[in-house]
Amino acid sequence: MHTLKIKIITGYIMVKDLFERIQNNKGPLGKWASQAEGYFVFPKLEGDLGPRMKFQGKDVLNWSLNDYLGLANHPEVRKADADAALEFGAAAPMGARMMSGHTKYHEQLEQELAAFVMKESAYLLNFGYQGMVSIIDALVTRNDVIVYDVDGHACIIDGVRLHSGKRFTYKHNDIESMEKNLQRATKIATETGGGILFITEGVFGMRGQQGKLKEIVAMKKKYNFRLLVDDAHGFGTLGKTGAGAGEEQGVQDEIDVYFSTFAKSMANIGAFVAADKDIIDYLKYNLRSQMFAKALPMIQTIGSLKRLQLLRDNPSLKDKLWENVNALQGGLRSKGFNIGDTNTCVTPVYLEGSVPEAMVMVNDLRENYGIFLSIVIYPVIPKGMILLRVIPTAPHTLDDIAETLTAFEAIREKLVNGTYKEIASKTKVDLDA
Repeated sequence: MHTLKIKIITGYIMVKDLFERIQNNKGPLGKWASQAEGYFVFPKLEGDLGPRMKFQGKDVLNWSLNDYLGLANHPEVRKADADAALEFGAAAPMGARMMSGHTKYHEQLEQELAAFVMKESAYLLNFGYQGMVSIIDALVTRNDVIVYDVDGHACIIDGVRLHSGKRFTYKHNDIESMEKNLQRATKIATETGGGILFITEGVFGMRGQQGKLKEIVAMKKKYNFRLLVDDAHGFGTLGKTGAGAGEEQGVQDEIDVYFSTFAKSMANIGAFVAADKDIIDYLKYNLRSQMFAKALPMIQTIGSLKRLQLLRDNPSLKDKLWENVNALQGGLRSKGFNIGDTNTCVTPVYLEGSVPEAMVMVNDLRENYGIFLSIVIYPVIPKGMILLRVIPTAPHTLDDIAETLTAFEAIREKLVNGTYKEIASKTKVDLDA
């Protein structure tokens, strides 16, 4: 017979302090906080949202807003938001939709969104991240199998983590890997009596590639699965009408569950999910993040009605966006920059260098060239790589693009000739790269 021995000191069982790990290990990004916070991460941009803003008191050309169509500062949008705030205040409606927070405006927005993305029905979500996590949780049981892209957004990863059944990742946008994992999923689902949920993105927000929706849909003829698409960056930017990546690739009707956020093209807070009516009816009564949360406020709901109207009725906004996208990406390619195989508005610029070099380079861009953009480094991308993530929008001008291309040529030269490495070695930017 085994005896459990527990060391007791002054009457207390010795248990490791929960916070010990947190205090000793700040995480892969948190370890940079002392050098990065307030400048490289958690920066404070000031002024009206748009291409020209202020950073630490200086004017900067901003390439870091996902306001693709320029609706954030559109006068009609600003007026709609202000009028809604004046009429309803910031609190209305009070309560969850199921209890006391349901209004005709919520219903109207859902109906218009469903029609726009060519689905039978839609349901509003308070937040995109929270909504996607909850959608995945509601759609599957422990008997079901999930197959998803390894480069899926964090909200997809976190939603999948809740799943108590089997899940498989496939190599990013790799058809052979997709099919291999669908075969594995089919075998398990046959044994458990469950189904298969396949998850991808319409647009991958870091690399700018569209998900291979057309090829994925074609595999439905061979494998029995349902397709969930997160189209946060595709909604409003892709397709003839702006209905997204599914419309762009001619397979919108084959997407079983379509999701997008208001935080990109709609320049707002909130999100929605669209599908056949029976699926949306099920989600309305089973999405825990919505059932037990306060309804989307009237300011955001009414404001989104105006944004959707502008997005839908003013194709010139998308046309101007793509004029800028083509000018920027064409200019980068002509000057020898590596922007991968992006086929969307998201414009990644890949450079080779260490984390300290990247920090010096971004400082140079902001302080000496007046260019503000997002920098992506390890562990988000492999060591030795730097990704400058550029987000063109409709309000940008061709002069903005020319100015940026000139700055990029200058910083690339400094990176290649070792200027940034030398500066990093002489400063406190000396963390392990």
